[in-house]
Amino acid sequence: MYTVRKLAALAGVTPRLLHYYDEIGLLPPARIAENGYRCYDAGSILRLQQILLYRELDLPLAEIKRILDGEAFDALSSLRGHQETLHQRIKRTEKLIASIADTIQYLEGKKEMDEIIMFEPFNEKQQAEYEKEAMEKYDPEIVKASQQKWKSYSREDKQRIGEEGNAVYRDFVLAIPRGPASPEAQDCVRRWRAHMAYFWEPDDAQCLGLADLYNDDPRFKANFDKIDPRLAAFVREVVKVHVMNKKK
Repeated sequence: MYTVRKLAALAGVTPRLLHYYDEIGLLPPARIAENGYRCYDAGSILRLQQILLYRELDLPLAEIKRILDGEAFDALSSLRGHQETLHQRIKRTEKLIASIADTIQYLEGKKEMDEIIMFEPFNEKQQAEYEKEAMEKYDPEIVKASQQKWKSYSREDKQRIGEEGNAVYRDFVLAIPRGPASPEAQDCVRRWRAHMAYFWEPDDAQCLGLADLYNDDPRFKANFDKIDPRLAAFVREVVKVHVMNKKK
């Protein structure tokens, strides 16, 4: 059996956190000793591991409790799922580290870089997920038309479009020190909107929504971070200024 202090040390958490998990019914002790101390057993350790793993996935505590207390919960299947998720994170992190290293060498003039790799192309599975999300957010007919438009381009066209897009985002980075309202930044956002026409022509509200997506969706944010960790947030601010100026 483990006391609160011993279990906290084993798991690398604080005793206070274990007390809180007990208070909300997420991790009750296996039993209470005569002296009033909480006592935890092997089952408690396994449950705490699940809680911490789900917290790594940013699940709310109430949702974690619902999952762990559900009749369909299976610890072994859950652990295998966690394992696969973490493997995918490791692969993704390794790609980001490699891309950042290449970009540093490129900016230092030590390496020529194919600009396209700065924005890693999505595989077909990811593309299908984005299409499904887009269908839920926008007019399905607009989304279908955009997909057909993209598929109509040749490989050379897609290469050129990608290079143009990367050039716009690199210029966004150069404009960061001058601020989102600067002429340089506002020129970038106009070029950004023109570039969108290769896919579709979003209105002002949809442009704001896209800028939010760049920041709020980890997949998009990771791609922008390859260029500059400030980029996604800066693009959002530039788009906001652009839309506000159009309303004046």
